[in-house]
Amino acid sequence: MSELIKQGKKNSLIRQKALALTQELPQKDTAGEVRALWNFVKNNIRYVRDISNVETVQFPEQTMSQESGDCDDKSVLLASLLESIGHPTRLIAVGFKPGMLSHVFIDTRWGKGWLPLETTVDKPMGWRPPNIVFALPPLYN
Repeated sequence: MSELIKQGKKNSLIRQKALALTQELPQKDTAGEVRALWNFVKNNIRYVRDISNVETVQFPEQTMSQESGDCDDKSVLLASLLESIGHPTRLIAVGFKPGMLSHVFIDTRWGKGWLPLETTVDKPMGWRPPNIVFALPPLYN
């Protein structure tokens, strides 16, 4: 996923979309930029599960054009959009059973800390899934 983000943030379609989504904001409105890109992915990219018994991860431009993807697809797209306009991100892979990963979302730099950006449920920015019992160390992009 990290490699897809590294490629995606340099993709002209991804950067063009990030610029278009933030064009009307005041200059240097970093909070507004994060909110605009998060809202776009959360509200315009439909969550849909992977193929039965097959784990897939899409290129961010594919997720954008299909307007759908699962948690890793939405995370790759959001991280690529944010990174394309200078917002650092990291991937957070978690599980709700010991030793088993089952979900991913991203964090972005927010002041001196990190802000969770979950896009698969209707929760506010900063919400982190409850009941996490297993997590990998954050993977910085």
